Amino acid sequence: MRFANAIRLLAILALLVGGLALSGTAPAQVAVEFSVGFAPPELPVYEQPLCPGEGYIWTPGYWAWDDDDQDYYWVPGTWVLAPQAGYLWTPGYWGWGGEAYVFHVGYWGPVVGFYGGIDYGWGYTGRGYYGGRWDHDHFYYNREVNHIDERVVRNVYNVHVENNVNITRVSYNGGHGGVNVRATTQEEAAARERHIGPVGAQNQHLQAARGNRELRASENHGKPPIAATARPAAFSGGGVVAAKTGGNYHPPASRGGNTANRPANESRAVNENRPANENNRPADNRASNNANRPPSAGNRPETNNRPTYSHSTELPKHSAPQAEANSNQKYQQQQEKLAQKQNQEHTKLQQRQQQEHQRVTQQKAPPQRQQQMEQRHQQQTQQLEQKHEQQQQKVQHAAPKQQAPPRQQSQDKKPPH
Repeated sequence: MRFANAIRLLAILALLVGGLALSGTAPAQVAVEFSVGFAPPELPVYEQPLCPGEGYIWTPGYWAWDDDDQDYYWVPGTWVLAPQAGYLWTPGYWGWGGEAYVFHVGYWGPVVGFYGGIDYGWGYTGRGYYGGRWDHDHFYYNREVNHIDERVVRNVYNVHVENNVNITRVSYNGGHGGVNVRATTQEEAAARERHIGPVGAQNQHLQAARGNRELRASENHGKPPIAATARPAAFSGGGVVAAKTGGNYHPPASRGGNTANRPANESRAVNENRPANENNRPADNRASNNANRPPSAGNRPETNNRPTYSHSTELPKHSAPQAEANSNQKYQQQQEKLAQKQNQEHTKLQQRQQQEHQRVTQQKAPPQRQQQMEQRHQQQTQQLEQKHEQQQQKVQHAAPKQQAPPRQQSQDKKPPH
């Protein structure tokens, strides 16, 4: 049965890639994470947490799918630092593909593309984004739709936006009861322009959501206790907001979903987030929580609880662990030398990728070539980090074992004569 479903899904994907609209949904995003036989719950109603600082852009919450549990789970809305000035977030969305609901992955780009006509709220009305705008290198926030503390964020303006999120809470496009909206020519063009997939913080956020049992639709019945967070993957503390109202969740007795052909770079980037489980439900909390299949991957070695990086600029700086008293000096020097070498490789890769970006931009390369470049950069970045992880493990395995200090002879006993 699953084989037959996979064959049907491949046919759906072929139509999507070919740009054909199945059921009235124009596929502006071709990266598909999952295929599910029944629709996700309605969007919950929740308040937006305070924006943590300038440069953060709101990314609305959505229902993701866990193929292991055959269940939807809520990925809380959160504030995410834009990967670069001028970039906005196009949310992912569920759309009817003719035989199943498929998830189209969100992305960052200079223009907001098609996101299914879903009214996510907070400036995402179903078309475009009205929560803020870029002015050169600074992002300005619309106070009408964002929760802003002007002592922290000073770049603000006011433009009224009609908010229907409490009325229209449908979370998918097409199919029975879905939003009946097609992509415009401009929205389709946006998906073909240069853009990048979810950044590392978003992938970690997805993994954490997949690992939290309370976010399963079967557990919260469409009303997640963590509906939004001030920062990605921060699921406790003052920045966490619970849903005020949920949506009905009535999955069929025999529920099921299929994994779609996921492009290596976009898919296991956002729906298989299992920590390594990028899957691990513990961040994914199952050891096989794949991390999100949307990013999820049930405990797969390749996901090994490791964050997914889309670009070398996202890679964290390496540093040697702090030396302990009585630690082996030679081993500590090896750690420091390795960290220095790895940071140099980070810098070289970043410079090389930036130069290629500039070259492709100057040549006004076609969208297909730009997309290939982005995929290649993501692969290079992930391979480099995997290499560094292996190097670190090798050094740790070679670490000298600390010897216990020699026992002191008891003063009560005298050595034999």
